[in-house]
Amino acid sequence: MTRQGFRRPPTAQEAVLAELRVAIVSGELRPGEQVLQDSLAERFGVSRVPLREALKILEGEGQVTYRPHRGYFVAELDIDDLREVYRIRDLLESEAVRVAVPQITDEEVAALARCLDDVEQASESGDLTTMTAANRRFHFGLIEAAHMPRLLRLVRVLWDATDVYRSLYYAESKHRKAVQDEHRQVLDAVRQGDAEEAVALLRRHRQRAVESLAEVLPGR
Repeated sequence: MTRQGFRRPPTAQEAVLAELRVAIVSGELRPGEQVLQDSLAERFGVSRVPLREALKILEGEGQVTYRPHRGYFVAELDIDDLREVYRIRDLLESEAVRVAVPQITDEEVAALARCLDDVEQASESGDLTTMTAANRRFHFGLIEAAHMPRLLRLVRVLWDATDVYRSLYYAESKHRKAVQDEHRQVLDAVRQGDAEEAVALLRRHRQRAVESLAEVLPGR
């Protein structure tokens, strides 16, 4: 019998995958940099097997690339890739928001508000890793309120592939301030039960990020 509150510890692969995601998002592993498997396996205290499994997952998400006879490299940032991902996100997330808003509970709205407090606190301290995580909780809290598990899984894959872009966007304080203002507007629309306004605000929220990043990222 499983005790109350029990949480299964992560497998070695899951733990390594989480660490690699943080290393990429934080910029410790930079775009174009080779992933040195031996040194990372030693650092994480694991064999190369779970490390390779984690890298294969990241490769499927587009976060790393494999070059024959050379190994894995962190993917280069590409504005065309970002535009494609955000276009797909717009289709999926807009549908989720339209379903979620009419049925969202007061408890779920309160949880969204707490996420925004966390975003703003991390923004003010310049903690981009924490801000990225809190931002993700806000957006997924809204998507999860739609109770569409298949759609949720698809959106998670898209988010995982673009967290590094998000950290680059948050590096400038003016962008962090814009994010905070846009989040509050979205939350107000959700509280008012206006799904179409929330969809429109989130669309502009994504477009602002893409337009800003287009100024500094190369295309194909």
